[in-house]
Amino acid sequence: MRPFRAVPAAPHHTRIPSALTSFVDEVYATLSRLFAYAAALALFGGLGVHLWRQLPDVTAMAPVPAAAAHWSPAARAAPAFAISRLDPRDKTETYEVLRHPLGGRKDIFRWAEAEGAPAAELEIYRPGEESMGPAVTEIAGRLDPSGVRELEAAGIIDSKFGSVTLLRPARRDGDRACLGFLKQIDAPDLRISGWTCQGASLPAQRAAIGCMLNRLTLLTSGSDPRLAELFAHAELKRTGCAAAGPPTLSSDWVLGSENPRLRGGL
Repeated sequence: MRPFRAVPAAPHHTRIPSALTSFVDEVYATLSRLFAYAAALALFGGLGVHLWRQLPDVTAMAPVPAAAAHWSPAARAAPAFAISRLDPRDKTETYEVLRHPLGGRKDIFRWAEAEGAPAAELEIYRPGEESMGPAVTEIAGRLDPSGVRELEAAGIIDSKFGSVTLLRPARRDGDRACLGFLKQIDAPDLRISGWTCQGASLPAQRAAIGCMLNRLTLLTSGSDPRLAELFAHAELKRTGCAAAGPPTLSSDWVLGSENPRLRGGL
């Protein structure tokens, strides 16, 4: 029997399968990279959409500027308070009622000079469910609407509502000096605040504020009997504006904002 001899395989037969294998591997690697890129793009896209949808919530949680508060004039609201004119000569008085959708109400008296310059303001704030801003910050904004001015304590005065805190600008420029005031009452929840630019001296402005508060009267309490009770008790402590005039040194050195003047030599 004639023996068979093994013939070695041709080199080109072995190169073809190896080339196909390399091509398939490249295709798989390319497809894997494409899928990875697509997954990364989808992840970033989903994250971007999520953040975009969260933007309105972030805006809603941001602090609302005072100018954008939801206070609106209540043109048909009847006045709840009255006050005698501080100085009938060359003064104009306006009365405005502001309401908040959450129940708050502000009754605001404003007085102006004959040329239109603001002279004084008195605000009675009965809060509802809305959040109350810092009282000192609000008074500073009303004293200087064009900018933020820091206030400092300027003593206290007595009124028919009890002791009242006085505030004045911490930094004084060339403008006329004004004096702010604040009285917070817990029952009922009531805040009386304002300012005056009347008077050339601190004692005169203190007297003007005391006179303003002593002349404040209640016209209607609405459905709050505690408000009527508050004003009824306050009227028992009411004094005339003559009694609220510039206090003497002996009776005011404790409550005043200035250092007491000593008599005699040391």
